[in-house]
Amino acid sequence: MRTIKFGQTDWQVPAVAVGCMRINRLNSSEAQKFIKTALDSGANFFDHADIYGRGACEEIFAAAASELGVARAKLILQSKCGIVPGQRFDFSKEHILASVDGSLRRLRTDYLDVLLLHRPDALVEPEEVAAAFDQLTASGKVRHFGVSNQNPGQMRLLQKFVKQPLQANQLQLSITNATMISAGTHVNMLVDAAVDRDGGILDFCRLHDITVQPWSPFQHGFFKGVFLDNAEFPALNQKLNELAEKYNVTNTTITLAWLLRHPADLQPVTGTMNPARLRDCIKAADIRLTRPEWYEIYLAAGHTLP
Repeated sequence: MRTIKFGQTDWQVPAVAVGCMRINRLNSSEAQKFIKTALDSGANFFDHADIYGRGACEEIFAAAASELGVARAKLILQSKCGIVPGQRFDFSKEHILASVDGSLRRLRTDYLDVLLLHRPDALVEPEEVAAAFDQLTASGKVRHFGVSNQNPGQMRLLQKFVKQPLQANQLQLSITNATMISAGTHVNMLVDAAVDRDGGILDFCRLHDITVQPWSPFQHGFFKGVFLDNAEFPALNQKLNELAEKYNVTNTTITLAWLLRHPADLQPVTGTMNPARLRDCIKAADIRLTRPEWYEIYLAAGHTLP
């Protein structure tokens, strides 16, 4: 597996992160097969969140990894906190500390390699976040920190108080959901594509060496479904299939290769629980699309150039 530099660290991590949001759909043997497939392919960066399966996903992952006899040192474990489902977002010190303790217990580990704050809390008091991060650092419970779904202003506000560098930002990004890319090609234009909806978060992260982790890389809209083999996207699928045939891979592989071709060194997070499809995702790290091919996919998805 090709690796990338993680944030401002000297740490090399797999170019593709393995998402575990749906691992609670698997039985014990299936979960073991899923984890083994990832590890055998060099994909040992696993993404979790305290709310996935209301905690069950972390428990199932830990049980399966234990049955496989996987050493903790062989795993890179990332989890997220800050969402109380259906009620609120919560970046209070009390909630962050309690959430981490819960994840550590469910994952059967003494530490998280990475903790991300999940969704921006409108009532965030950055001093409390800083206090929580300091305590987690001092106790050794968390090694690196980051955020998810945050814009540059929100990150700057946190970083004013938080001593630890924010190493990652997990954001929705796919071929069809690419406003953070398309806005940059329509600067100063009187068209909808020119609207800056995220404060230039992609360039901000590149400027500050923050790893962008695209989530839902196969989804269109907000969980409306995948665009692969979807009749709503005929031109896009025709182009993806054409390139899949050229490179002797699947359209799944080409889709992730499109993200990995971006010079920001993106680290997409997979969502599949299918071992074969997971292998297809991981293969994308070995393919480098040409510049013309990248733009052909971009235009086939309905994006425009001014």
